[in-house]
Amino acid sequence: MQRPEFYTGEPVEAADLWFRDEFIKQVWDKLRRQHVLISAPRRTGKTSVMNHLVEAPQNGYCVVYQNVQDLDHPADLFQTILDNFYEQNEELLHRLARGGWKLLADATKAVKENVDASVSAGGFKMALRKSDAHWKNNWKQHGENLLAALRKNGKPVLIIIDELPDLVLNMRDLEQSPLKEFLSWFRVQRQNPTPANDIVRWLIGGSVNLASTLDELGEVDSINDIAIETLPVLTDEQVAEFVVRMLQSREVPFKKNVPKQVILRLGRPIPLFLQLATQDIYRSWRAKQREITVKDVNAVFDHLVSSQAAQDKLQHYHSRIKRHYLEPRQSAAYIMLAQLSQSSASGISRRALQDEFHRYLHSAGVNLNEPERRTQFNRLMRDLENDFYIVETDNDSFDFASGLMKAWWMKYYA
Repeated sequence: MQRPEFYTGEPVEAADLWFRDEFIKQVWDKLRRQHVLISAPRRTGKTSVMNHLVEAPQNGYCVVYQNVQDLDHPADLFQTILDNFYEQNEELLHRLARGGWKLLADATKAVKENVDASVSAGGFKMALRKSDAHWKNNWKQHGENLLAALRKNGKPVLIIIDELPDLVLNMRDLEQSPLKEFLSWFRVQRQNPTPANDIVRWLIGGSVNLASTLDELGEVDSINDIAIETLPVLTDEQVAEFVVRMLQSREVPFKKNVPKQVILRLGRPIPLFLQLATQDIYRSWRAKQREITVKDVNAVFDHLVSSQAAQDKLQHYHSRIKRHYLEPRQSAAYIMLAQLSQSSASGISRRALQDEFHRYLHSAGVNLNEPERRTQFNRLMRDLENDFYIVETDNDSFDFASGLMKAWWMKYYA
């Protein structure tokens, strides 16, 4: 049997994607009659699952995937979808072009006649843009033409839109924002025809909680027709199995209590951090060639906090608060997380965190009445939990979800 690989940045290949079979089956079952949103924090395996759907489609679906976190307009979204059909399923795209859609026929003809464009990255997307000089004004027409062409073709299609919350925020920040118009239009297209009577399915992914993002904008009802599937957190048993399999496959000797210590130091398991830690345990054995002990595990985690490999990944969790949390919750989140990073293993009580939140509001001169303060605090706690920063412990107290993130936060931001 081939030795499983470590994945410390790139998505996990299907052969090494453990513990997700039941979830993938659940997603395919749900897609039979509904559009689906996969909700999961960053670095927890969402994209790996989506890649598996692309590589091993079921129920006759043709699947096309796109990450839209850097886009900021619906026109860009539909150009990207068409460009990815060209890259991932060119045969289907040509069938759509032959079906009478002039814009697509013109673009494919232009690429065919221009050898340089046909082989260059982005060549087809450039041809699409040239086919209509007013794409940004005509995005709804082109979106509707795409869906009509797919339905006319008759083959079931699954369109995966990864990181849609980022596209939503990017659209929000435009001077002339098309966001409300897009959300309304997108909902109509998902419901007409109804999913049960449609061959087009949408699967949306978000590392940021999409419902919370839209709630901030007063648009949460625009997605209440989508089935939400939350990527399950790895269990302690699965974490232990991962450590054992990865080390045993490399013939690394280790004490029986090593997997348990990894679980203890890891906290709520973010798969990327589990991969990084286990890889470093393996490397420590290669350097010393002796049985791995709890002391070695602790040394690996202590080093990981300040390592460049973890630094790049952990910094994202600090920076994303500034982008995705509005004031006054943004500044309050940094203050509360700094306090939690210095807490004991039992964490801090909800009441103490609420008092800290109120002190910040007072010091910042933010005047809210009691119901507003309570709403803002509850929303902040909900978002911090959903985004994997904190977890509830015993007796209505909270602590960092990840032990590694807690140690890193205390080192650099407390």
